[in-house]
Amino acid sequence: MGAIGGEELKKWEKMQGAPLGSEEKILVLVRLRPLSEKEISRNEVSDWECINETSILYRNSLQERSGLPTAYTFDRVYRGDCSTREVYEGGTKDIALSVVSGINSTIFAYGQTSSGKTYTMNGITEFTVADIYDYMQKHEERAFVLKFSAMEIYNEVVRDLLSSDSSPLRLLDDPEKGTIIEKLTEETLRDWDHLKDLLSVCEAQRQIGETYLNENSSRSHQILRLTIESSAREFIGKDNKTTLSASVNFVDLAGSERASQSLSVGQRLKEGCHINRSLLTLGTVIRKLSKGRHGHVNYRDSKLTRILQPALGGNARTGIICTLSPARSHVEQSRNTLLFACCAKEVTTNAQVNVVMSDKALVKHLQKELARLESELKTPTTTCDHVVLLRKKDQQIEKASFLS
Repeated sequence: MGAIGGEELKKWEKMQGAPLGSEEKILVLVRLRPLSEKEISRNEVSDWECINETSILYRNSLQERSGLPTAYTFDRVYRGDCSTREVYEGGTKDIALSVVSGINSTIFAYGQTSSGKTYTMNGITEFTVADIYDYMQKHEERAFVLKFSAMEIYNEVVRDLLSSDSSPLRLLDDPEKGTIIEKLTEETLRDWDHLKDLLSVCEAQRQIGETYLNENSSRSHQILRLTIESSAREFIGKDNKTTLSASVNFVDLAGSERASQSLSVGQRLKEGCHINRSLLTLGTVIRKLSKGRHGHVNYRDSKLTRILQPALGGNARTGIICTLSPARSHVEQSRNTLLFACCAKEVTTNAQVNVVMSDKALVKHLQKELARLESELKTPTTTCDHVVLLRKKDQQIEKASFLS
């Protein structure tokens, strides 16, 4: 990742004549964990099997209700004996590391409680950050700034995981940045060890609790955000400096659960209700997006979907890891997870390179763009839409005025 200067700037300017961004489907992976010790002690039977690298099969077809599929296909599926490193290398690495090229990315884990989401996301986060630091060391010609923030959504309240103050944080709408979290702590990282210390703080602050299904059940949705800014060292301090700025989100969702299975009462039951309600909203948003961007999408119905809006249908590359328990007692929950995954793989995002240009560089670029548009207007062709060109010119002028 680096500033777009010299030849890179010329290439970037040429891209402006083409549609910005790159549309692609959300990457959907399924990870099937082994039977847990508790499930083995109850003589549970494993009903799910990964039959190849992309398909998972429900084996108990004799008891299957008619009309429901028994096999599901995704970008990749991983058996219980696959390591988190394999999941990272074979699936999420390419998306997560898009951040070093100025492209926003998000990786999140979805699934029922006790299915392995936190275990998976801890590994994915560690591998990604290690690769980012390795990349930085190999590109000394570029200056990097890394910033880290962390939050959790607990009972529909957003909390700063890097602050001892547990006061709720407000969500605000910014015309340029979208939804932002007011007063969220953002630490500029010194090194890898500094980030490890901050991750330990997050782990200690996050809401967890014991349920029948999991002794250390996550009772909140956690979002860790790493922002990377970079500039070519040769342009630092100069008027024509341009910078790439992007963020990668690591999202560990709380698990869906049934009170009858988790045996939740009191505070645990209340937490489960909030968790299920926000996951229901997430599922509704995913279903609507999977059918195309038509009509209103209710992102604002929960804090989770409001914060994750860019990752679900906006300017980001996104990967979803759906985790499953193979046990027969969890078959309905596992099927619901797979149905969510089926919808998610039909959702399209439109990731763009995020360039922050200095005033001088921006003015120079806009002058060239306006000159090109004026030239097209003076040389009309049968395919030239004057109205579109004039509107584009006006937008360029408005953007220049806003940024100046």
